[in-house]
Amino acid sequence: MKKILIAIAMLCIALPLWAQTPVLNTTKNAPKAKKEAKKEERKDTKEMEKPYDEKINAMEQIDKALEQIRGTHRLLICQVGGNWCPWCLKFNKFINEDKEISQFVADNFVYIHVNTSKANKNYEAMKRLGNPGRFGYPALVVLNEEGRVLHIQNSAYLEDGQSYDRKKVLAFFQNWTREAIDNIK
Repeated sequence: MKKILIAIAMLCIALPLWAQTPVLNTTKNAPKAKKEAKKEERKDTKEMEKPYDEKINAMEQIDKALEQIRGTHRLLICQVGGNWCPWCLKFNKFINEDKEISQFVADNFVYIHVNTSKANKNYEAMKRLGNPGRFGYPALVVLNEEGRVLHIQNSAYLEDGQSYDRKKVLAFFQNWTREAIDNIK
């Protein structure tokens, strides 16, 4: 009994001291770290190619691309986003710098960049493409030769850290070729 009372007394002394130990506030610096990461991301994308044309009529752009795929056994992929979007620029750079992916895309698709921005929201085109912005940007929209949306891909599922996962990106393109779709049983 005496040992139990001593243990309780020790706990009564230690507990208040332990409670006064400062706790590191890891969330306190989170906004600053996030701001620094955004700044670094903008710096990285500043030098990248800007593939989106804000002045183009997206409806006409899509129609012209659909004409290109008619009778070719290829599909149309619209990368929807804008030059304001770091991830859009990263994706463009990623698929263009990987020779296997860029060749695969060229062989199987007509690939266009459909702009949506403050300067040109392209509401009519966004509606036609199934409002892909609901998934974030870039969104990848696959259309058949009739202009029917077959799939909208949330590109976040293709990411890996601060870039894209090569296997996931290649698998996405491979799964949306005309051949892959036609072989569905």
